[in-house]
Amino acid sequence: MAGRGYTCSPYSELFMGGEPFVWAAVPWVAGDSGRNGARAAAVMVVGLLAFVSACAGAPLPHAVKPAKRQVPATPTPTAVSRDNTAELGIPGSYQIGRRQVTFTEPGHIGPAGENLGPRILVTGFRYPVAARSDGQAVHGPFPLVLFAPGFRQCGGPYSGLLQAWASAGYVVVTVNFPRTDCSVGTAADEADLVNQPADMSYVLTRLLALNAQPQGWFSGLVNRDQIGVSGQSDGGDTVAALAANACCTDHRVRAVAVLSGAEWPPMPGRYFPHRAPPMLFVQGTADTINPPRMSLQLYQADTAGIRYYLDLFGANHTGPYWGTNPVEQLVVRVTVAFLDRYVLGQARALAVMAGDGNAGGAAALVSDGRLPP
Repeated sequence: MAGRGYTCSPYSELFMGGEPFVWAAVPWVAGDSGRNGARAAAVMVVGLLAFVSACAGAPLPHAVKPAKRQVPATPTPTAVSRDNTAELGIPGSYQIGRRQVTFTEPGHIGPAGENLGPRILVTGFRYPVAARSDGQAVHGPFPLVLFAPGFRQCGGPYSGLLQAWASAGYVVVTVNFPRTDCSVGTAADEADLVNQPADMSYVLTRLLALNAQPQGWFSGLVNRDQIGVSGQSDGGDTVAALAANACCTDHRVRAVAVLSGAEWPPMPGRYFPHRAPPMLFVQGTADTINPPRMSLQLYQADTAGIRYYLDLFGANHTGPYWGTNPVEQLVVRVTVAFLDRYVLGQARALAVMAGDGNAGGAAALVSDGRLPP
């Protein structure tokens, strides 16, 4: 399949509303190479310089030893006893906190047999901190969604979508991939996509370990039994493999939203050798980068599982997921309802999903292998 590169966007998710992000370093394991260790330190300490120079391909300055103390990006309010279940799944219910954490995945053998060195994974967090209705602090556990951006992208362009999910009560974690994210510029290597499902699984494992700790800002924040994943374009390919390819399946995932994604031919395993978790495929009819036949191939190949196909009439490759246009808002509503149904287990969300997905003249939602009109 041809590469799906498009306009590079630097780590713009780190700077929203003119406010710099606060970086938190998760210590890397022994055996990190000096080059990757330096990159981690540089990413953590000089994020602003990375923001302005990443797409231009300018090198980062020499590494500076990161501070040992983690500074919260958002003041941590005093937790109170509160029932969060009434607001879960409703966009706009929560005020959102943000953090940035860097993980280092140890060297390992990739699914295609490549000997991989340590991989630096810069992750952005959005999570509920207070109820919007009364300002009272909230605490977990909340459902978790991991998000994979497209080729040469980070989370910034998807901010509206990611914020909407977080404001509905989801902890949303964006995984920026070391060889295909917005910071690597023309050095991006799309062939590295085969290694990205393992990156997602590694981040999930680390998150659940932090969640199980008795102390810390992530302690008890997520429900380990309520995990969804989503991705767009090459990120959609990544999460499709994570859910449905024998090479990379992560059985901790309960639901998957593939946004303009496809099967990635170099993946070494077979797709759908087993029953996959519920999957939602979202696709624009005017997408020339990931044509509809690619999403339809995945949707129709999933013969045993619960699957939906959201057909967006006249939509292109990025419009449904970037910004706050009407089509993006429709995608917000349908994806939230899908997550509510299959991550949270809210039976009533299915009717909401069907209603919003069949917007006259804008979209059609079909299921169980039926084709869109």
